Amino acid sequence: MKTLLKTFTLLALLTCILNAQTGRFVSIKGKIFLDPDGKPLFLKGINLGNWLVPEGYMFKFKNASSPMMIQEVISQMVGPEEAKKFWTKYQDSYITRKDIEFIKTSGLNSIRIPFDYRVLLESENPVRFSSRGFELLDRVISWCRELKVYVILDMHCAPGGQTGDNIDNSFGYPWLFESPESQELTAQIWQKIAEKYSSEEIIIGYDLLNEPIAHYFDTEKLNPLLEPLYKKITEAVRTADQNHLIFLGGAQWDSNFKPFGTPFEDKLVYNFHKYWTDTTQSVIQEYVDFSNKYNVPLWMSESGENKDEWIMSFRSLLEKNNISWAFWPYKKMEAQTCMVTFKRPEFYDLVIKFADKPRASYGELRKERPSSVEVLKALNGFLENCRFENCTVNDGYLKALGLRHAL
Repeated sequence: MKTLLKTFTLLALLTCILNAQTGRFVSIKGKIFLDPDGKPLFLKGINLGNWLVPEGYMFKFKNASSPMMIQEVISQMVGPEEAKKFWTKYQDSYITRKDIEFIKTSGLNSIRIPFDYRVLLESENPVRFSSRGFELLDRVISWCRELKVYVILDMHCAPGGQTGDNIDNSFGYPWLFESPESQELTAQIWQKIAEKYSSEEIIIGYDLLNEPIAHYFDTEKLNPLLEPLYKKITEAVRTADQNHLIFLGGAQWDSNFKPFGTPFEDKLVYNFHKYWTDTTQSVIQEYVDFSNKYNVPLWMSESGENKDEWIMSFRSLLEKNNISWAFWPYKKMEAQTCMVTFKRPEFYDLVIKFADKPRASYGELRKERPSSVEVLKALNGFLENCRFENCTVNDGYLKALGLRHAL
């Protein structure tokens, strides 16, 4: 049995090597990205936030902030069957081919797809992968392939939780770093992704963990665990895929590169996030210094949620330093800080009111539950309004990103 496993592993590695020699993939040379023809490539991208990782603030909820909390609110209002129907339609409506077409014609050349690991699993014990989850990724990847829009896959929510806040859909602590089981599952999921997409040339690479280790935990204890975990996950990826780049985000909201040592392989990209800072050179100088020290590329994979003037200023700073970028997010309800927006549907205020209620007692929730008829109208209205054909383009935001409204 061991001999068979060794033979299988050697064959898999040989296949990866052959693919790397014959495929046309984005690569890196020193501090720059190279397109499949070997020409310099500057990434201009947007995040498909709120699609496979719903966020409370984009639903206009104050208290139900994580995907689990949002799902609970919807189920409490309409029941589990109707809630399941809603989320299926939501995944099919929020991002469609028309959205990717608009992203392309606006002048962007890449997207970052945040996903919750749960989307890709039917069961954790035993591990069974979800055909539905991969179909959702396949669908967008196929559109991107047709339209020549590059893709970076981002595990926004990892087993156990890598951040310890609502954005990773966990339990209020980065348990991933203290759980061998969660680490093994994380590596296993990335290995599955790598096996499936090893030959997909429109994918640039894999952003292994979004915003690991929030600043309000014991960073002296947790930060030294980050790079070893990245190495473990990368080893799992490389058993199936030698072609794609690996993106490593810093600790403390992807902002701290101090846990990183000398790059442990030659296809690493280091990414950082910056929100609500000054837009001066001092804000990014530590990342520039890191890039110069190790001769590695940088990628600013999230920023935004600010006025157009700030967006334009920060984008200009990044481009002055030849740092590729992906702003956040692509789409939101009733908002200017995104590429496209859509109207709040009728009766949706009832949904918000219920979501914002204290949830300590089921008795109180029973008293406050709105009419399911009106809630369903609100949810169906949300599904209709969020479709691209019913969205409005934020021209100021596009201009801030140096883009054009081509439709």
